[in-house]
Amino acid sequence: MNERSFHVLEFNKIIDHLKDLCVSDMGRELAGALMPSSNFEEVTKRQEETAEAEAFLSRTGGTPIMFFADVRQMLRLAEIGSTLSPKMLLNIAGVLRAAKAAKEPLVHSKNEPGEMPRLYASASNLGTLREIEQAITDAIMSEEEIADRASPELYNIRRKIRTCNERVRDKLNSMIHSASFQKYLQDPIVTMRSDRYVLPVKQEYRQMVPGIVHDQSTTGATVFVEPMAVVEIGNELKQLVAAEKAEIERILRALSAQIAPEVGTIETDLNVLAFLDFTFAKALLGHEMHAQAPQMNREGKIRILRGRHPLIDPEKVVPLDIHLGETFTTLVITGPNTGGKTVSLKTVGLFCAMAQAGLQVSADYGTTLPVFDEIFADIGDEQSIEQSLSTFSGHMRNIVTILSNVTPDSLVLFDELGAGTDPTEGAALAQSILSNLLRMKTRTLATTHYSELKEYAMTTPGAENASVEFDVATLAPTYHLLIGIPGKSNAFEISRKLGLPEYIIDSAKELLSKDQIRFEDVLANAESYRQQAEKERELAESARKEMMSLRNQVDLERKKLEDQRERLTAKAKEDAKRIVENARRESESLIEELRKQRKAGTGIQEHEVQKVRQAIDQLRSQGDEQDKAAGEPLKEVAVGDLVHIISMDADATVTSLPDAKGYVNLKAGMMRMRAQLSDLRSLTSTEKKSKKEKNRYEVKQSAGTNRVNISKRAIRQELDIRGLAADEAIPEVQKFIDDAVLSSLGEICIIHGVGTGILRAKVQEYLRRNAAVVSFRAGRYGEGEAGVTIVTLK
Repeated sequence: MNERSFHVLEFNKIIDHLKDLCVSDMGRELAGALMPSSNFEEVTKRQEETAEAEAFLSRTGGTPIMFFADVRQMLRLAEIGSTLSPKMLLNIAGVLRAAKAAKEPLVHSKNEPGEMPRLYASASNLGTLREIEQAITDAIMSEEEIADRASPELYNIRRKIRTCNERVRDKLNSMIHSASFQKYLQDPIVTMRSDRYVLPVKQEYRQMVPGIVHDQSTTGATVFVEPMAVVEIGNELKQLVAAEKAEIERILRALSAQIAPEVGTIETDLNVLAFLDFTFAKALLGHEMHAQAPQMNREGKIRILRGRHPLIDPEKVVPLDIHLGETFTTLVITGPNTGGKTVSLKTVGLFCAMAQAGLQVSADYGTTLPVFDEIFADIGDEQSIEQSLSTFSGHMRNIVTILSNVTPDSLVLFDELGAGTDPTEGAALAQSILSNLLRMKTRTLATTHYSELKEYAMTTPGAENASVEFDVATLAPTYHLLIGIPGKSNAFEISRKLGLPEYIIDSAKELLSKDQIRFEDVLANAESYRQQAEKERELAESARKEMMSLRNQVDLERKKLEDQRERLTAKAKEDAKRIVENARRESESLIEELRKQRKAGTGIQEHEVQKVRQAIDQLRSQGDEQDKAAGEPLKEVAVGDLVHIISMDADATVTSLPDAKGYVNLKAGMMRMRAQLSDLRSLTSTEKKSKKEKNRYEVKQSAGTNRVNISKRAIRQELDIRGLAADEAIPEVQKFIDDAVLSSLGEICIIHGVGTGILRAKVQEYLRRNAAVVSFRAGRYGEGEAGVTIVTLK
């Protein structure tokens, strides 16, 4: 690919930032060598690798790559049998540790191979060699220190060294603290010379301290003497130090020998770690730029949605929307200087280079880019008034090179095409160059101030105009690119705002031909109408979004109401089932009691017991029939039908047939409403409801004959107070206990939930004071545990 173009597009700055995001030198080496590829399969592979790494970052919040050193040279030494230094061995252990840290989340975690196939395949090649890593870290504590436990022999040698050191220090300390000996010493201290313990003896008392002189002071007044009493111990110590050095050398040699057979595995680890480091750096770069993976295509289609140039301050950059390669292959961008034309060119070129290098681009989802065989850019940043032939020649040499190498699969970017020479000739050359590229169907973007090129783009099939907005009122560019509309240079308006006399501007206008004036007026009117239409479109879009927001809120509220209704209906059914079941148990208990009384001779006859049973069975049958009827929703209704609304417990008249979503319009009195067809029941199925609740069976005890009074009461055995405040819940609990006592229930359940425990504490505090409560306890497993309190009543 064309390196000059990448330098002009500032691709090198993107690479520099990518290198900063790598954690290793080898990763930075790969990043520094990154260049766009012209192979579609290779580009797709690179993008997939980056996307997988970005997905991992989003899911885990971090990269699995830790620092590792470049140990390739160290491996070469181990391979030829050299003994590696502690630092080298620690670096190799660091590589193995990094391999283990990367492999664990990418391969051994819960990730399936299909989630990250490319990263999974790469990380699967990592060899951890845990035994070697453990042996090195156990033996070497730092670059300068070998652990005592590196070998039993080293441990014994160092234990003996400590013993010798203690003996020497004890002997010398006894000498320097001797009153008779201190007069011979310059200072009462023990010091070291040539790795031997010595005493600083005055020169004149040298003969009084027998021993070996190892050094003397600069003035000669002090000699450093190793007393004969410790010479033998010092010799032993020196031998031990030599033995320690030899044992350390043996340990390092043994560890290096373990490395040699595994050089291939460690080199594979290095290469895989460098690749993963580089890949996750690409993902981090995309994360920083809020970038997306572009869709790559083979058709030469460029479509960038809200593209932000990655090297411009995110707070200041204006998003770019641009497309090319579908209905036209040549785009001519016009407009005033500093309006953003050059930035538009650079954004397109840089995005294509980044995408083909496997980097994500700072644009919105839906951006699609092709794979070019070459990206050519003739972009000059010199915007000086001193335009000379040498400038034109430099641009023309570059254009000649481009035209000699360009293909239909190339991207060509021209900034101020044809500038730097006579305008008429420059415009003619520019048209000829664009026509040549248009015939080849090469994707081309060119900026210009020439009116001739605006006309060319308007009248030539396959070419299109674009312009950058410029607010003449404020002399400020908006940097918005508008495709399909040629732009004005606004030279007269800008000059007027900057203070150029009006008579000079008027005189300049008189020099323009009528056709030129008419063309510029047409552009000005078109731009004015476009801006007005854009404002109206924005107002309409704002109104549409507000309407959509309101509709979404209504739908959400409707959904919440429907969910709440379903929950209440389900709860009501459960409560009804419990009531019926409690009544059944109570009635069975009562019948059993009647039988006992009859057997005891109380005068109750068997036919009376059977009569009570028949009444209870009749009541139960009525309840079952009603439940069955109430549980059957209507499948169809007709206008004028009388129905019962289950969720509202109200009767209504149908005023319309169900709509597509199953909603029916209803009228209840003066109120109109809507309800789901599934919420409606036939009115005849619910008319029995009041009768069921009012049925009572009485057996009165009279003289000579015991008649039993059976009252079917809706007695619950549990009370749900979740969601209530304590001052709201206590009255409910009190009423519940009173009803339970009247119904002779022995045990009840209060459901208060776990939460913060405040409601449970308040309820249990009340239970302690209630005279009807014998005891209470927390629920057991299967009862609700800490979320309920089981109460035993008198």
